[in-house]
Amino acid sequence: MLRTILIYGIIGGIIVTVPMDLQVLAFSEQMPPGWAMFVGYATMIVALTSVFLGIKQYRDKTLGGVIKFLPALGVGLGISIIAGVIYVAGWDISLALTKWDFAKDYAQSTVAAAQAQGASAAELEKTRAEMAEFAKNYANPLYRWPMTFIEIFPVGVLISLISAALLRNSRFMPAREKLA
Repeated sequence: MLRTILIYGIIGGIIVTVPMDLQVLAFSEQMPPGWAMFVGYATMIVALTSVFLGIKQYRDKTLGGVIKFLPALGVGLGISIIAGVIYVAGWDISLALTKWDFAKDYAQSTVAAAQAQGASAAELEKTRAEMAEFAKNYANPLYRWPMTFIEIFPVGVLISLISAALLRNSRFMPAREKLA
């Protein structure tokens, strides 16, 4: 089980990290935040198909075509954790290579959005203070790493739940018999 989790977790982590790193290196500050978020989550979903594939491989090859929900969920969550850790490392590498101050840009865009929505002076000041606190906290890896991890892990949990529910049924995408 651990081998399957490691292999598929690494595959998922690489699939989500490489496009993210390329996007940050190519666009960093120029890409619109909404577009970057769409591309990021779409890539996460594609990358985390490794959860489904890992559970299926474990069910078919190791367990002979049958798996219960909880073991399937455990495999899926393990794959999601490994992919998430690689994602966090990839994000930090991107920030280091580009010297991009993500927290500052995020804070500025949040204040600008509040201004565009017609926030009062008091609301703007409150938003500025919150964003200054966020930027200060984000500089600390012990704050940034869990924040980055929770971007991908809930997607992994959802895909793990769906995959475990589907693959616990041995008639769903049964293992192919080898042709002689």
